[in-house]
Amino acid sequence: MKKTLFSKTLSFIACIVLTAAMALVTTGCNDSKNKPADDTKDTSSVAAVSQTDAKTEEKTDVKVLGEGQTTFSFKAVDDEGKETAFEIHTDQKTVGAALLELGLIAGEESTYGLYVKTVNGVTVDYNTDGKYWAFYINGEYAMTGVDSTEITEGAEYTFKVEK
Repeated sequence: MKKTLFSKTLSFIACIVLTAAMALVTTGCNDSKNKPADDTKDTSSVAAVSQTDAKTEEKTDVKVLGEGQTTFSFKAVDDEGKETAFEIHTDQKTVGAALLELGLIAGEESTYGLYVKTVNGVTVDYNTDGKYWAFYINGEYAMTGVDSTEITEGAEYTFKVEK
């Protein structure tokens, strides 16, 4: 009788161990599907961070650019409404200097400061298409130019195509 009870207990423990092992193996297989195929990419200056927007449950890729002590968010919204998000790290003092240094904006110098014509590789020109890049700080239309706007840690700066 003791042998039968011992055999049943041993069988029960063996079943639990096998079930746990199968669960661990299955979880490990699922995790490997989400890993990129090439782990040798250099991500020292650019990295993509996947975030979930709680309101829309859409995934947004945030590109991390630059090196430095100050961090701010930057978004570019083109004339089709496509939004590209960045997390900027810099030691520059102004938003314009940081974005110019990273090649995210380009334009012409004028008596009023930098006239931004290109953002994230998209060029618009008011003189040819009636569109321009509007500059926003934390969702509000900026009262200063990008090249004279001092960086505020954690702030969000946006350029949107407007007509």
